[in-house]
Amino acid sequence: MQEVPKDETANDGRVLLINKPYEWTSFDAVNKLRYKLKMKKIGHAGTLDPLATGLLIICTGKMTKRIEEFMGMEKEYTGTFVLGQTTPSHDLETEISEPQDITSLTEEAIHQATKQFTGKISQMPPVHSAIRVGGKRAYQFARKGKEVELQPRDVEVSVFEITRIHLPAVDFRIVCSKGTYIRSLARDYGNALGTGAYMSKLCRTRIGNYLLTDAVSPEDVT
Repeated sequence: MQEVPKDETANDGRVLLINKPYEWTSFDAVNKLRYKLKMKKIGHAGTLDPLATGLLIICTGKMTKRIEEFMGMEKEYTGTFVLGQTTPSHDLETEISEPQDITSLTEEAIHQATKQFTGKISQMPPVHSAIRVGGKRAYQFARKGKEVELQPRDVEVSVFEITRIHLPAVDFRIVCSKGTYIRSLARDYGNALGTGAYMSKLCRTRIGNYLLTDAVSPEDVT
């Protein structure tokens, strides 16, 4: 894959490849760089949840015009699903359920179940998401225990592979289109196995040709 620099300069704008730390919001990273670089015009190209890590593209100055372009690029993620348990948010943000018996699960079934989530699929976003409903974020309703009506969306998953099995956890690599929720894949994958599942770890490793290996910590940007 084509290697890209840690930042690109175009007139008075830059494209910064940032490795977002665990428990930082995407806006935390933007605000940190706004202060360090003394840039008023700055934004990120695609939110990462606070409990996710990995590649975050941040644009400054005139390069903010390319944010939509970056957001539309293919994404690659690695991470871990835990089988036999669920959470309302499908990740570690909310309480974990009691474990189910998964001793009957076979490695063949674990690999086979990925196939129904590969290609063009219809996916229901998680209620604990930043999607706007009636002018508010869906998670604002969900955290108060209120019902949220969301609409399914069409996404494409070109790669969904299980890279390691160490039950109850399985590691994965997923390559997908814009708008794909990996937490929703955790939920649906667990349902397909009949055990339930939640996402315990997520890292974005690539956006288009931009690689996490070329990214730097927000603290290291000068």
